[in-house]
Amino acid sequence: MSENKQGIDESWVDPDDSPEWTEAHFRYARVSTGGKVLREAQGTWTHPGPGRPPSENPKKQVTLRLDPEVIEKFRATGKGWQSRINAELRKALGI
Repeated sequence: MSENKQGIDESWVDPDDSPEWTEAHFRYARVSTGGKVLREAQGTWTHPGPGRPPSENPKKQVTLRLDPEVIEKFRATGKGWQSRINAELRKALGI
């Protein structure tokens, strides 16, 4: 006779299976003592560290409708095709 396994909670994870901490994890982790936070965490588990510095001139996200042929031609040029559209627009505007 087969067992009925309904109702078994398999969400528990063995703490011994936790990933190993690296130097970067410790360097950017939140530091606290006695319940007082001395330094907030900088980054995430998969991307420890402060990350990319903020741009002085950040791009703005917009919605733009383009002909399908225009998009296909730029996408065919490979990765970075959106930046190339931006460069072509700047060139056309003389900036």
